[in-house]
Amino acid sequence: MMSFADLLSSIPAPTTERTRRVLNAGCGPRSNRKHTALFDRADWSEIRLDLDPAVDPDVVGSMTDMRSQFEAESFDAIWTSHSLEHLHGHEVPPTLAEFHRILRRDGFALITCPDLEAVMRLFLSHGPDHVAYHSAVGPITPLDMMFGHSRSVAHGNRHMTHNTGFTAERLGNLLIDAGFAEASVRRLNYDLWALALRTDADRPAILDQLRRAGLDMADTPR
Repeated sequence: MMSFADLLSSIPAPTTERTRRVLNAGCGPRSNRKHTALFDRADWSEIRLDLDPAVDPDVVGSMTDMRSQFEAESFDAIWTSHSLEHLHGHEVPPTLAEFHRILRRDGFALITCPDLEAVMRLFLSHGPDHVAYHSAVGPITPLDMMFGHSRSVAHGNRHMTHNTGFTAERLGNLLIDAGFAEASVRRLNYDLWALALRTDADRPAILDQLRRAGLDMADTPR
């Protein structure tokens, strides 16, 4: 599977006169959420947010309501990897609205989560217990991708449970409904990758950076 670190390892840091801030929303353990060249450079400051204090985030809290932690337009970017599916369905719209609220007008959100349509095809073709790939936490099956990593849940980590799912169309529509000016969603293997832009985001520059790193998000935006 393509990791975020591998995907964006060649992206140059943007030229800016101030330190840019990125929120790693639903960051999880540091060992499981490797950073990228885009956000690892000296001109980016990462803030890690997670509901689980055991993963040692900078801020303990929920993505669904961050008003007590972060002011409006206080981040240049948001990165969230395999976190939205842990929310309940009714919690997704307020979460995406919070992403929009805390991003500056030229900011962007980069999101990845399971592609429910691809996972369902895999389920029907090979069965629920077919090992699709191996991850840091062990083998991953269609059931794991649909409902959360079963071994982790069995060992008491309820934060690993999946409570909703996304198709490309649903995720794109939810981002537009949350107020983003544009949303592009790509399907890669068993994952969705979404790029959501606020009104003043430099779309060509962001797309070029991603393309040079191996992720083409240049589909017609919603």
